[in-house]
Amino acid sequence: MIIGGATDGDSHRSRKAHSRQLKVYGVSRGRPTEGPIIGFRPQDLEGIEVPHDDALVIRATIANYDIARVFVDTGSLVNIIFKRAFDQMQIDEADLQPMATSLFGFTGNEVQLLGQITLAISMGEEPLRRTRRVPFIIVDAPSTYNVILGRPTLSAFSVVVSTYHQKMKFPVGNQVGEARGDQQTSRRCYMDMVPTEAKKNRRVQGAEIHAVQEASSAMNFEGKESL
Repeated sequence: MIIGGATDGDSHRSRKAHSRQLKVYGVSRGRPTEGPIIGFRPQDLEGIEVPHDDALVIRATIANYDIARVFVDTGSLVNIIFKRAFDQMQIDEADLQPMATSLFGFTGNEVQLLGQITLAISMGEEPLRRTRRVPFIIVDAPSTYNVILGRPTLSAFSVVVSTYHQKMKFPVGNQVGEARGDQQTSRRCYMDMVPTEAKKNRRVQGAEIHAVQEASSAMNFEGKESL
């Protein structure tokens, strides 16, 4: 979980205003709410290995790049692109907006920020594909993930998440689009995060090169439009 960041602005005044803003919506009797009803059925488990406790890791298109290892984190206050992935997206760092607000991980450690940028993100498959522009914070820190999608994106898409079904659903007009998780990628990410004695003992040059190549291939970088 990531805390901190710019919510409705990158200043103390804007954060205080955000904390005071709370609107409660009610549904009038006899008036149906807009949009489809979103739910999960047993059919949504097709192709999923159960039981499991895998994180939801999806693919998404960000700034016209097909990006794998996108971690859906309902506890994160911000969207994050890690510097290694950002560099491969070939976006000019001059386009980044400076940030005064710090970010902290769940362990309390402060994270180095390079700046903030608003990018288009698309999820789902045609014709049930949806695109929104959301803010991303660029973070210079090691991570097995390329991107973390936090509450700003989930809210922008009106997402309903089910880690059990390894799927997230969102309205597209009067229909429902979805983005499905990849259990194998999720487990590889988990294994990459957990230090093992074998990794600690990799001292020979060939093993170090292999580790770097393995991490690079996880980016799924294929020319300009895949990451």
